[in-house]
Amino acid sequence: MSGFQKENYIPQLSIDCVIFGYKNNELKVLISKLRYGKELWSLPGGYILQTESIDEAASRILKDRTGLDNIYLEQFKAFGGKDRIIGSEFRELVREGLHNFDPNRFDDEVIDWVTSRFVCIGYYALVDLNKVEPRIGEFEEFLKWVSVGELPKMTHDHNEIVAAAHKALRQNLDEKLIGFNLLPEEFTMREVKELYEAVYDREFPMNNFQKKILGLNVLERLGKKFTGAQNRAPYLYRFKR
Repeated sequence: MSGFQKENYIPQLSIDCVIFGYKNNELKVLISKLRYGKELWSLPGGYILQTESIDEAASRILKDRTGLDNIYLEQFKAFGGKDRIIGSEFRELVREGLHNFDPNRFDDEVIDWVTSRFVCIGYYALVDLNKVEPRIGEFEEFLKWVSVGELPKMTHDHNEIVAAAHKALRQNLDEKLIGFNLLPEEFTMREVKELYEAVYDREFPMNNFQKKILGLNVLERLGKKFTGAQNRAPYLYRFKR
C-alpha cells in the first residue's frame, strides 16, 4: 500500500503541541481546522518516527507549522487515560472522515491504527506571534489563532490539553522567566504587565509589578520609546541574553 506507512512511527504514542502567542492583550493558541469530517478542530500534532527522539519530533512538528527554529518548547504532561481516543465522542467522525478523505491511502488497517488508544505527550511552545507564518499540514484546511477563552470544542481531549498547558505556563512564567518569549525583542513595562494579566486573567498594580520585575535583574533598559512627547514616553526594555 502506498501512502501512510504506520510502521515508520512508534505505535500508540503521539505528540500534541499547544502553541501560545500573544497579541492585542490576549493569550492565543494556534489551532487547526481539519479537512476531513465536519467542523473538526484540533491542536497541531503528529507521530514520532522510529528514528527520532520525542523532543526531536516535537521540534519537527513545530517547525512544520510555524516555520521557526529555536522556539521555546517544554514538555508539560502525558495524557494516557485508558479510554483515550477509543472512548472519544469524535472517534467515529474521525474514522469516517479519514475514509472519505482518501480511501486508497487510509484503508481499514491504517484507520484502526490512527484511532486506537494513544498516549499523548503534551508540549507547549511560546512564540512571537508576529514572526509566525502558519503552515498547514496535509490534513488541515487552515490554521487559526484563537484566544484561550474562546476556543471551540476540539477533537478528543484537546481542550483539556490546552487547559493543562495554560496551567503549566502560569506556574512557570515567573520561576523560569519564559514570558518574554511571547513579546517582541523590545517592549515597555506596560506591555510586560499586560502580558502577565492576559496569562493570569487578573490585573496587577503597576508600581508593585514594575518593582517586582525590575528586582529580578533580567531586563536591560534601553532608550525611551518615541511617541512624539519624549519627556513622557515610557522606557523600552529587552531581556538580558
